[in-house]
Amino acid sequence: MHARAKEIADRLRKASQVHIYCHIDSDGITGGSIAAEALERAGIPSKVTFLKKLDTATVEAIKNENPPLAWFCDLGAGALHLMEGMDAVITDHHIPTEAPAPRSRRDLFDYIEASNRILMLNPHDLGRGSDDISGSGTTYIVAKALDPRNVDLSAIAVVGAVADMQEQEYRRLAGFNREILEDGVAAGVLEATVDLRLFGRETRAIHKLLQYSSDPLLPRLTNNEEACLAFLLELGLELKTEEGWVTWASLAKSERRLILSELVRHMLQHGATAAEVERLVGEVYTLPREPSGSELRDAKEFGTLINACGRYEQAEVAYRVCRGDREEQLGMALDLLRAHRENLVHSLDFIHGIGVTKLTAIQYFLAGDKVKDTVVGITAGMILNSGTVDRDRPIFGFANAEDGVKVSGRGTRELRNRGLDLAAVMREASRQLGGEGGGHSAAAGATIPYGSETEFLQIADRMVTEQLRG
Repeated sequence: MHARAKEIADRLRKASQVHIYCHIDSDGITGGSIAAEALERAGIPSKVTFLKKLDTATVEAIKNENPPLAWFCDLGAGALHLMEGMDAVITDHHIPTEAPAPRSRRDLFDYIEASNRILMLNPHDLGRGSDDISGSGTTYIVAKALDPRNVDLSAIAVVGAVADMQEQEYRRLAGFNREILEDGVAAGVLEATVDLRLFGRETRAIHKLLQYSSDPLLPRLTNNEEACLAFLLELGLELKTEEGWVTWASLAKSERRLILSELVRHMLQHGATAAEVERLVGEVYTLPREPSGSELRDAKEFGTLINACGRYEQAEVAYRVCRGDREEQLGMALDLLRAHRENLVHSLDFIHGIGVTKLTAIQYFLAGDKVKDTVVGITAGMILNSGTVDRDRPIFGFANAEDGVKVSGRGTRELRNRGLDLAAVMREASRQLGGEGGGHSAAAGATIPYGSETEFLQIADRMVTEQLRG
């Protein structure tokens, strides 16, 4: 990883200008901000463009722009076969595409490296997986190769990794992410502690923390506000002060221990498994230089704020916040976060209203224009983790987009361990219909032509059946 990062850093130093292209999700925006900050510190001119996807048309448009050097952050691996003739570096963690037949994937890498025009840093190229490091993490490794003093950028890289759910499998960051975390702790920009894993430790009222818990699901508490309030009040806790609702971060350690021990007892009493109870606690990541109670202090909450901007075509706002703007741009980001939450509530209400349809191995919903295409994946994931649908089937959500129908698939860790590979499903099913797709094994997406939803579902259902049977 470090040897390839050094090669990329050397290429960047020689460039007259670098055009950064990054994805609009949290991992992409954090990666883009790390790249831009590192280049600015090195005195290398750059500009940034945010992309919803990197398909054939987008790559051709970039070729027409003919940047002196293109830097793709959190995308690019899935478009390697389109990049012949480009001068580019790629810092990504998605599964690289196969080369056009009859070449193998290794042949493609050999061709690209031999041409000396495209360099890629990707864990898959080293036999590792997408959860070993994020797109922002590979970008950080290059930033560190440019200048070792860029270790302070590790905090934003960890935000990107956590937003990409890279800590979920083991309830802590692992693989190459561990090195980035250690850099941040040593630099004083990150803290890692074992604590309650639920989202909203810094900003949510405690009963809301429990009410919206999905990993794990809390029996009789998840999605039940009254039950959550009663549970906490029975413990004798003061839930509200003159300043407002009490948050998890503001509790005394003894109060946190009390809630945790009672949550464990409650879960076991109501049929939760030991593995489910274990998921209450894990490693959590704090940015100590951000104010207490801020949406920027907890890595999960910071990632959600960034995501809210990107999904509503305001990636530039999140990018500015990542690069240090704590005035106007942060205020805009907080407004976007509030709007994002309201939109998700409406999207969830709509899906619950129309219901989810089951096939042999998958389940799906057709949202049409009722759910924004940029949040259909988030909505699908929330539905799958809501406790109201079958978690033994991956879920596919469909929403209309400008260039076709956006498909987002989400699965669980358990399904992935049984052989589910949604990235393969999205690539193959969309290819057969004239579309494009890819992603991760438990979270992937595609764009397909209007009216081809039924055919897509038939292909996907057959492929998932075969994957899970295997």
